[in-house]
Amino acid sequence: MMKISVIVPTLNEEKIINKTLSSLLITSDEELIVVDGGSADRTTSIAREFTDKVFTAGKGRGHQMNYGAKRAGGDALLFLHADCIMPENGFGIIRDSLRDVRVSAGAFALKIDHPSPAFRIIEFGANMRSRATAIPYGDQGIFLRKDVFEKAGGFADIPLMEDIELSIRLKKTGKIIFAKPAIKASPRRWLNEGLVYTTLRDWTLALSFSILRIFPHRLLKHYKDVR
Repeated sequence: MMKISVIVPTLNEEKIINKTLSSLLITSDEELIVVDGGSADRTTSIAREFTDKVFTAGKGRGHQMNYGAKRAGGDALLFLHADCIMPENGFGIIRDSLRDVRVSAGAFALKIDHPSPAFRIIEFGANMRSRATAIPYGDQGIFLRKDVFEKAGGFADIPLMEDIELSIRLKKTGKIIFAKPAIKASPRRWLNEGLVYTTLRDWTLALSFSILRIFPHRLLKHYKDVR
């Protein structure tokens, strides 16, 4: 049985981390690793209710996920954002997907956890974009074999777009697949910043980095944390 290490980077996520971690049905075939970026709230104490593998590392999602991967004992890695809920039988889907050695990595289709029809449009566009470019975003739950991750060199030490940067490299080494059913992502960013603004801003940042090669530090001023 392929063991899966679930790596969750966190920073001030006390409002949502319980929901995310309690939705994971961790067995002896999986392990849960939480890597915190220096939370000032109860994030780490809540996480310790679910796993004894709770670490504190320097702030930065890419750095935190690399830190967790180095301490992972699994054959496969799943990088799960703190505000995303895995689909039912997600671990089984990951194992089935990664049995194909031609697959370098995978991710889930995206579903935003809100009933508004406007979010169905955003989901459709996001899923079409991912499949057309073969580049998954971090909130889709990127998964891959640990040896592939290590061979690729892990996430780049950049403040933004670490998921896209890794995906661009991985798509050169093999196939990137998108699995169903979908992962559920929190709508909090859209609700906080506005549906149209957030969607256009995220697409613009992604294109600026992946196509125009604008350095992430220059893009960071247009992106803020939403907790």
